[in-house]
Amino acid sequence: MSEYHNPVLLEESVSAIIGDTSGVYADATFGGGGHSALILSRLSRKGRLLAFDRDADALENAPADKRLTLIHNNFRFIHNFALLHEVEFDGILADLGVSSHQFDTEERGFSFRFDTALDMRMNADGGRTAADVVNDSTVERLEEILRLYGEVENAGKVAKLIDAARRLSPIRTTGDLNKAVESALPPYADHKWLAKLYQALRIEVNEEMRSLEKFLQGAAESLKQGGKLAVITYHSLEDRMVKNFIKTGNVEGNEQRDVYGNNSAPLKAVNRKPILPTEEEIQTNTRARSAKLRIAEKN
Repeated sequence: MSEYHNPVLLEESVSAIIGDTSGVYADATFGGGGHSALILSRLSRKGRLLAFDRDADALENAPADKRLTLIHNNFRFIHNFALLHEVEFDGILADLGVSSHQFDTEERGFSFRFDTALDMRMNADGGRTAADVVNDSTVERLEEILRLYGEVENAGKVAKLIDAARRLSPIRTTGDLNKAVESALPPYADHKWLAKLYQALRIEVNEEMRSLEKFLQGAAESLKQGGKLAVITYHSLEDRMVKNFIKTGNVEGNEQRDVYGNNSAPLKAVNRKPILPTEEEIQTNTRARSAKLRIAEKN
């Protein structure tokens, strides 16, 4: 499991959701199984864990444990599966980061470090690839994707560079994309700039923001009263969505009140400020440096 992915904020996130050790829990982003393994270690023989992952590679990490039900599907459907399995959750955990395995597996196309097919699908069995997005989107949509999902500097210029390159020849590989935007690279920290570009395309390919919104709605519906939700985010857009949903019940942050003037949000924040990884954790796992943990309780 550790070779597949080193889980972030492991103790903090698992401890946040575990109450009744005989209860039912969900790991919405199974990945390498690190969070699930710790959850299972805290549960009694009567406890249950439903774990979700749309990446078929993650299924190979499943331990032989009768308390675990591993579901090969997008976590946006968590409420559907709660109804199917006739459960309400005592706690739900979601780690929104891309796994180390996905970044480090060359043929998955998540990283600009390799010259490989421009893919980026978390579910490699179907759907649009990053190459499809880059070659088929309008210049205006490309600019919107880069600005909204990656906060890419000079998003308009970059979209036009991509358009100019694809008019000459389709952009099929990470190398093709890197070459297309080469003139826009800053004179220093170009790897950080490229990371933003690749993040934007990955979010679009996997519909991550829409999936997150549907997950938050489904998680709130699927929790027992007093049940806990713990979400680990890695960039400002998804963290803002989680923060807004906890506060208002919608990702836009529009507060709604009932006829008595009470906030009608289904959750309430447990920690007013996000929990951050320690310096020690960041030193041992650099991918933890941007992580934020937010915890909420079902009203």
